Amino acid sequence: MTDSPQPLTASKPRRGSLKVLFLTVFIDLVGFSIIFPLFPDMLEHYLEHDGVDSLVGRLAAWLQGLSGTTDPESQRLYTTALFGGVLGSLYSVLQFIFAPIWGRLSDRTGRRPILLISISGLAIAYVVWAFAGSFLLLVISRLLAGLMGGNISVATAAVADMTGTRDRAKGMGMIGAAFGLGFILGPAIGAMLSGIDLSGSLAGLNPFSAAALAAAGLSIGNLVWVALRFEETLPPQDRGSNPTHARSLNPLKLFTGDNLPPGVAATNLVFFLFQIAFAGMEFTLVFLAKERLHYTARDMMWIFIFIGVLIALVQGGVVRRITPRFGEQRVTLWGLVMLVPGLLMVGWAQSTFPFYLGLGLLAVGSALVSPCLSAMVSLYTPSDRQGEVLGVFRSLGALSRAIAPIVAGLVYWKLGASWPYYGSALVMLVPLLLATRLPSPRRDSSPEMVHPDRETLAVDEPPAQPTQQREDGEQQQDDRPA
Repeated sequence: MTDSPQPLTASKPRRGSLKVLFLTVFIDLVGFSIIFPLFPDMLEHYLEHDGVDSLVGRLAAWLQGLSGTTDPESQRLYTTALFGGVLGSLYSVLQFIFAPIWGRLSDRTGRRPILLISISGLAIAYVVWAFAGSFLLLVISRLLAGLMGGNISVATAAVADMTGTRDRAKGMGMIGAAFGLGFILGPAIGAMLSGIDLSGSLAGLNPFSAAALAAAGLSIGNLVWVALRFEETLPPQDRGSNPTHARSLNPLKLFTGDNLPPGVAATNLVFFLFQIAFAGMEFTLVFLAKERLHYTARDMMWIFIFIGVLIALVQGGVVRRITPRFGEQRVTLWGLVMLVPGLLMVGWAQSTFPFYLGLGLLAVGSALVSPCLSAMVSLYTPSDRQGEVLGVFRSLGALSRAIAPIVAGLVYWKLGASWPYYGSALVMLVPLLLATRLPSPRRDSSPEMVHPDRETLAVDEPPAQPTQQREDGEQQQDDRPA
C-alpha cells in the first residue's frame, strides 16, 4: 500500500512557536535596555554606598582621568557616559564569547533545551541585580547575563529552521521587529520604574530593584511560555554531531573563513563594520542631542520611540515584502547607502528637522541591513550548523557593542560632537563596498535546506492551500517511503 503525499501546511503549533520566539527576543531586549536610563544614578548611588576607595570608586577616578577636562559638569557627563559603556561592554564581551557556544550546543541538542537554560540564567541574573547591595554584585549580575545571553542566536537559528529560502529574510525581519520594540519599551520601563525605591524593604534591595524585578518577572513569564508553547524546531536527524568546528576566540579568524561555510566570513566582516559604525552613533546620540539641541529626558524618550517604531515597521513589514523580489544583497546595499547621508546629517544638524531626517535614514537603513545579512548567513549555512554559525554572527554584533561605545565616546570628547558621525560615515563606506562582492545565497528548497516538518511560509501570511509548491514549480512531496 502506498501512503499518499501529505501536504505541507502551516500548522498552528509552528505559528505559535514563531510568536514565542518573537516574545523571547523582545523580552531579551527589554531586559538588556531597561538599565540604560539608570546608569547616571547608579554611579552616584554606588559611589556613595561603597565609597571612593571601593571598586566603583577606583573605576570612577580612572574614568574622570580620561576626560581631560576640569569643568565639573563636563567631567560628570563624560564619566557617566563611560561608566555606562563599561557596564555594557561587560555584557557584550561575555555574549561575544558564549553566544556561539550556545548556538553550537543547540545544533547538537535542539533549540528548546538551550532556550530554557539561557532564559533561566537571565532570570537569575536579574534577581541578582535586584539584590545587588554592592557594585560587585551588580558586576556579577551583568557578567551572568552576558554569559547566558545566547537566546537571541538560538531564537534566530530556530526561525531559520522554520522558514524556507525565500522567506528567510522575512523571518529575520520578525526578529528585527522584536529588537526594535524591545529597544523602545526597555528604556521607557526603566525610566518609569526609576521612581520606585525599594531600598530597605529587604536586605540588598536598592533604588534600582524595581526595574530589575520587572526584568526578572518578564523573563520568568517568558520561561513558562517557552516551556508550555514552544515546539522543537530542529529534528534529530538534522542535528550536528561533528565537534571539529571549534570557534576561535580570536576575532580576526572569524573574518578569514576558517571553519565557516563559504560566504559567511565576508558577510561577518560587513556586519561587524556596519555595527561598529552604527553602535558608535547610538552611544553618543543622547549626548549630542543634549549638548547641541538642549534636549531634555522627555525629548530623548521621543528619539528612541521614533527610531524603534521605524525599525519595527520596516523589519516587520517592508523587509518581508521586498526581499523575495529584489534579493537580500540588493536590499542590504540600499540600507548601507541610506546610512551614509543619515550619519552625515545627524552629525551636521543644528535643529530638530534635519536631526530627525538623519535619524529616519539611519533607522530605515539599519532596519534593511540587519535582517538581510542575518538571512544571507543562514542561507550560506547547512542546516546542522545554523545555531553555531548564527551564534558567531550575533556574537560579532556583541563585540562591536563592546568596542564602539568606548571608541566613539573618546572621539566625541576629544574631537567634538560631530566627529563620531563623520567618522562612522567614513567607516560605513567599507561595508558598502564589501557588500557588492558578497556571493548570492542559494535558493535551494532541497530537504537539506527545508525539512518537510518545518514551516516554509512567510510570517503572518494566510494558511497554505491543500498543497504547497516548491520554489522551482515542482509539487512539495512527503518524504515518507512508499
